[in-house]
Amino acid sequence: MSRILASLLACFVVSAGAQTTVSVDSSRPLATFSPAQALGAGIDGHGHGTLRDIYTPPNIAAMRSAGLDRLTYRLRTELGVEAWHWNPAGRWSDSAHSRGYWISDSVSGTPITLTHGYRLPRRGNTIDQADNTGYSRIDDGDTATFWKSNPYLDPALDASDPTPHPQWVIVDLGSVSRVNSIRIAWADPFATDFRVQFWRGDVVSDIDESPPGRWITFPRGDVREIRGGDLQLSLADSAVPTRFVRLILTASSHTAVGGARDPRDSAGYAIRELWVGRRAGASLTDVLRHGTSRQTQSLIYASSTDPWHRASDIDLDLEQPGFDRVAASGLTSHEPMMIPVPVLFSTPEDGANELRYLVHRGYAFDRVELGEEPDGQYVTPEDYAALYLRWARALHGIAPRATLGGPSFQSPESRVMMAWPEDSVGAPWMTRFLGVLQRHRALSEYGFLSFEWYPFDDVCAPTASQLASAPGRLAEALRGLHEQGVARTLPFVIAEYGYSAFASRAEVGIEGALYDADLVGHFLSLGGATAFLYGYEPTYLDHEPRCDAWGNNTLFLATNTRAIRMPVAAFHAIRLITHDWLELGSAPHAMYAASPTSAGAPDSLLSAFAVKRPDGKWSVLLVNRDAKRSRTVRLRFADNPNAAVISGLHDEWLFSRAQYRWIPDGEHGHPRPDHPPRHRRTRADQIRLPPYSLAVVRESY
Repeated sequence: MSRILASLLACFVVSAGAQTTVSVDSSRPLATFSPAQALGAGIDGHGHGTLRDIYTPPNIAAMRSAGLDRLTYRLRTELGVEAWHWNPAGRWSDSAHSRGYWISDSVSGTPITLTHGYRLPRRGNTIDQADNTGYSRIDDGDTATFWKSNPYLDPALDASDPTPHPQWVIVDLGSVSRVNSIRIAWADPFATDFRVQFWRGDVVSDIDESPPGRWITFPRGDVREIRGGDLQLSLADSAVPTRFVRLILTASSHTAVGGARDPRDSAGYAIRELWVGRRAGASLTDVLRHGTSRQTQSLIYASSTDPWHRASDIDLDLEQPGFDRVAASGLTSHEPMMIPVPVLFSTPEDGANELRYLVHRGYAFDRVELGEEPDGQYVTPEDYAALYLRWARALHGIAPRATLGGPSFQSPESRVMMAWPEDSVGAPWMTRFLGVLQRHRALSEYGFLSFEWYPFDDVCAPTASQLASAPGRLAEALRGLHEQGVARTLPFVIAEYGYSAFASRAEVGIEGALYDADLVGHFLSLGGATAFLYGYEPTYLDHEPRCDAWGNNTLFLATNTRAIRMPVAAFHAIRLITHDWLELGSAPHAMYAASPTSAGAPDSLLSAFAVKRPDGKWSVLLVNRDAKRSRTVRLRFADNPNAAVISGLHDEWLFSRAQYRWIPDGEHGHPRPDHPPRHRRTRADQIRLPPYSLAVVRESY
């Protein structure tokens, strides 16, 4: 009988959970921020007809109800290797043929509501960060087409920067193959000097994995003073086993195709077609696959792409909202926007006209983000820095007080070392980027660092361990950026945040709500300037075939025509933050250190964020990231453990699986129940947090 009682008592203790004390250090604030400046959301480009469906009065009203006043404009064209005509009116460098380098007009006779991307016919990369509907012209099987590097990286076009910018091409053979020969059909301008290398190291299926190893130049791979044409080279007597082959192009012929006179036509490097394999006698056994899609051609990675294009290259399936449509929607909440200026596939004059247009129309903007995800496009820090400086000169000539920054890292954790020319060694990305700016005495041109934060790629893994690791990963990422030389006074901006860049059930489950709340609290406590949520626009569930999961980063589930069906957990969490934990508006809030302890040890699965609001009230956000155990929490001052932070009658909001639970049902998945946080007024000295829950405790008015 005693054993039975003991067992029942043990079960009761487990269900009761841990007793946790949160100690608030009120001696000095960790950070001071205003919600109107610190919390925001992003709008993006979409497929054909989607913008019309999104920008409806009911959708706009629902989005604004979240309380995210700041807005960032995301640029899908930059991810899809496309040029963006932010104004459909403009001029071509070759106006007679409606082709060349584009500059949008700085004025428009009618409101700009819809804009498009334009595919680049000189594209180098097989894959991109958008829809992957394009392909490389290096192995498309057509010698009439060609890849060309970005002319703005050629020192011949910039007298202020004579620094060489070697360009490169990496070929993924698909599997380890034996290679001793290469054939290159050059276009103009061709490389007069180049090196051909093979990868010796770990074999991976994706260069993003940055495996240990190094690039080695073939015995006869250092080639100089060639004259273009169709060149076949014997690289070694014996074939070398490798999966990756790389060309590094170091000197340009500066010749132009068809006698073109624009200096950009003769800047950089161009290749019509490439063949790689083994040589037997006079013939080459090619191991590359040539085709016009990701599925039919061998993967090609290129250092840059020429933004030259034609009117006929318009992509009607990629729509970006016009600035006038965004302004008229009310989504800016009368706050300045963070706006994009494309640099990877555009011209500096086009960027300057974009700012002219915004200034002329009276649209407020403060931060100007140059480029988007250059690391995801395999752009080296030296190349991005050269483009950044060239664009900065053009932009600050129009808006001298605009704060320029970037690079909107795909992730501050990414380091695609295989793509860098110096044999995959050297300082980290930001160290090298800042080094270029410092050498040009231009650090003052760099006003903020932006990055995207989707920490969990493995959406099939258990969520408990992921949520447990989330705060540490963010802190480590920011610490790593400082170690790379980023000044502690430089503002950090999370340009997009979400649970994962892939579809995940966690995104629409309560885990997504916990992640969002925890991310916002930790980022602000670490001194972050602004965090922009991605998933502001209503959308439907996406499918992740790896684990047959359905999910999306969103606040609202919608039909295929973007009509809102229901909010998801993330909406309830964000509204709890903006309306209950914080006070809406621009008034400053002071955040203080809040340390949870249980049984004398840190409680690593409970996050606590204490703020003193502008109205003088204490307000504490609590996030229980423990999937199994509840917490009974008391709030005390660190210098006086007997004094409650919040005493007497106060407000509590609690959000747990009692209010929200996701029901998986494939594409028909839905929440049931789907209630907002439970609110009550109480005098209780402690609050019980169920497993996987968040709460706000706030002094009452």
